[in-house]
Amino acid sequence: MHSNIKLFWNGVIPENPIFRLALSMCPAVAVTTNVKNGLMLGLAVVFVQVCSSCTVAIFRSLIHPRIRIPAYVLIIALWVSVIDMVLPVIDIEIYKDVELFVKLIVVFAIIISRLELFASKEPLLPSFFDGAGMGVGFLFGLCLIGAIRELSGSGTILGHELLGFRPLLIMILPTGGFFVIGFIMAAFNYIEYKLTGKIPTSGGAH
Repeated sequence: MHSNIKLFWNGVIPENPIFRLALSMCPAVAVTTNVKNGLMLGLAVVFVQVCSSCTVAIFRSLIHPRIRIPAYVLIIALWVSVIDMVLPVIDIEIYKDVELFVKLIVVFAIIISRLELFASKEPLLPSFFDGAGMGVGFLFGLCLIGAIRELSGSGTILGHELLGFRPLLIMILPTGGFFVIGFIMAAFNYIEYKLTGKIPTSGGAH
């Protein structure tokens, strides 16, 4: 169990898919103009990542290596279809803002990469914790970015007025999203450098 908890924690902070691996950056910038959007897309990714990882772990022996990527896409598409029908029931207004990116979860690098690198090689329980960690890490990243951008760009948090004015309107534009992600990445790298004395390296895909 200790190793499974470590797998979960690894996806949340040490290998956070946004701030450490730089995966799925496009949706991280596009939907995080406020916390609610980030929360809804993040929950959708958690659901799809966990269900897809578990499905691949269960049926990995039946998936031929030559067709594994199309098989992964079909599995992801199945769970995306499920969550795409559930989210409008939860909050139709927020869903309208993130609908496009919910459908695009099928091709999110964060999900396909975990299926290829982990779930296709490991049993069900470790795959569940790995998927949950990566999903929650992505959710944490979206909510953090959304909170900073919403507060600094609109003066609100979760739609509640806090500042009474809009201090930096640019923060709710795409440029502001890149700025926020860049600063948080720098903070993660600085903390890692202070803790380990090693220069951090990271990389990923959209």
